[in-house]
Amino acid sequence: MVERYVMSIDQGTTSTRCILFDHGGRLVSVAQREHQQHFPRPGWVEHDAVEIWRNLQRVVPEALSNASVDAGQISAIGIANQRETTVLWDRRTGVPLSRAIVWQDTRTAPQVEDLRKQPGDEFFLEHCCLPPSTYFSAPRIRWLFDNIDGLERRARDGEVLFGTIESWLIWNLTGGTDGGLHITDATNASRTMLMDIRTLTWDEALMDFFGVPRSMLPEIRSSAESYGEARSVLPGVSITAALGDQQAALFGQTCFSPGEAKCTYGTGSFLVMNTGTDLVRSRHGLLTTVAYKIGDQPTVYALEGPIAVTGSLVQWFRDRLGLIHSAPEIETLARTVEDNGGCYIVPAFSGLFAPHWRSDARGVIVGLTSYITKGHLARAVLEATGWQTREVVDAMNADSALALKQLKVDGGMTSDHLLMQILSDVLDVPVVRPLVHETVSLGAAYAAGLAAGYWPDLQILRRNWHRAAQWVPDMDPERREGEYASWKRAVERSLGWIQPPEGS
Repeated sequence: MVERYVMSIDQGTTSTRCILFDHGGRLVSVAQREHQQHFPRPGWVEHDAVEIWRNLQRVVPEALSNASVDAGQISAIGIANQRETTVLWDRRTGVPLSRAIVWQDTRTAPQVEDLRKQPGDEFFLEHCCLPPSTYFSAPRIRWLFDNIDGLERRARDGEVLFGTIESWLIWNLTGGTDGGLHITDATNASRTMLMDIRTLTWDEALMDFFGVPRSMLPEIRSSAESYGEARSVLPGVSITAALGDQQAALFGQTCFSPGEAKCTYGTGSFLVMNTGTDLVRSRHGLLTTVAYKIGDQPTVYALEGPIAVTGSLVQWFRDRLGLIHSAPEIETLARTVEDNGGCYIVPAFSGLFAPHWRSDARGVIVGLTSYITKGHLARAVLEATGWQTREVVDAMNADSALALKQLKVDGGMTSDHLLMQILSDVLDVPVVRPLVHETVSLGAAYAAGLAAGYWPDLQILRRNWHRAAQWVPDMDPERREGEYASWKRAVERSLGWIQPPEGS
């Protein structure tokens, strides 16, 4: 009998990966290509959507070839993607109308400040459960309309399509200008500031407010269902899942029950807790989001705390300060000291995300004395990730009756054992890492395989999950709370650094 596989396409912030998984959820083959990061001005981050599409066209055959597998052995395709990144393209030519504006981009900060004053946070929280932030797609669409001549008129005339990256890829995979499907899934739509999170439909009041015509928005579908067949790259193979990358990681970690949570530690970090079919509206600075929707089953919701800077703080320590030569060296350097020596680093390089949502914050190093060595600084870099996670967990515990019992972790930073121990110590819960690191890709594969009948149910996916490592708390409670209080004082000193222009 011919072995069959599920293909996962993980279109991330820095690269596009194609991975094949078997019935046991084991990785069979992987191919990956990085794409260029464009920084045309301070605070601006852009990608070339055409480059990303071309990379996808290259990694798919590469992954098949690496495993000596042909397209006929692929049961289904699932796509995970960097979420709020915004692409506008010409419906007739398929050409993007600007570079994609990436989720990290902060050019809409002045506009967002205006939104917080008028009509105010409550208007947006009521309609889409998201606070105004540079993080989301709708302010970017408005910015493009305001800054590209004739674009808004063309959008109103039906010539322009909008999508996050999964919409762009699915449109191209299913025919592009020749009848390509213009769709998104509920997890990605829930990050646009344009969707009613209760009904999973585009919200008229939000579309009117941002001036976004309905004709440019993709059709919202569930996260796992048959969308249609690919017509290029893998002709005839069904595309059956799409999820935003963090929701895909939650799914890949098999966090299917309310109260189960995962945190992905990469460039930034994203802590997501399943709240079940209950829509928990955050009062403590978290995002209420769609976790996933499987076919016509009820929508599952989540609370999310995005942290802007974690792994990128290690990169800064390496590339900008030159204190280490490779990222893994930070653990070795941090182990040369017993503690942080009273030094704290708050990495608010472009403001703070959850639970603060302060775009006026900037990074600070506090507690410097002549005693501090680069070892203490290295330890403070790792602890910054721990304390930022603690702030988000505290907010989650305050928002819901689902106190965190353990944290499942994934992402590149989880190879740092000292960091994992710091996390367990500051959170006072076990931290668990699974055998399969590629949880984003695995989650997209699981959702696609479920929709295609490759896996029968969620229980079989749970059985595929295996623990690779666990860290348990080993910190004196008094010390934990004392250091946390010092961290909070450090955060206060990062706030209000960027002053609004006079007269605004």
